[in-house]
Amino acid sequence: MWTIGYGTTKYPNGTAVKEGDVITQQEADDIFAYQVDTGYAPNVDLLVTPDVPINQDQFDALVSFTYNVGVNAFADSTLLKKVKVDPNDPTIRDEFMRWVYVNGVVVQGLVNRRQKEADYYFNVVIDLTKC
Repeated sequence: MWTIGYGTTKYPNGTAVKEGDVITQQEADDIFAYQVDTGYAPNVDLLVTPDVPINQDQFDALVSFTYNVGVNAFADSTLLKKVKVDPNDPTIRDEFMRWVYVNGVVVQGLVNRRQKEADYYFNVVIDLTKC
């Protein structure tokens, strides 16, 4: 499966990314914003906020996480279950850190990303665009 921009596998019109496709930085930013605004943020909103009031940093961290692992994985996660019980539970940090494996091997880039998402979730000032 080919990706482009920020890990996009399909363009907004549904066309799959193909080997050799090229886009501009602006197109990458626009596609990312479209995906977040139409897919990931609304799904996090539906899965979390009807049950639990969370702050903007928590919401943004969960959207970043969901963008990376997918809506279905987030929906079935212990991370979501813990957020729904107590969004300030410190063990939520551990749940972010469970998602650092590819084929059973720890990937340092995912460790870094999850650490940043967890820090942001718990209001440690970082820039999520660097995940």
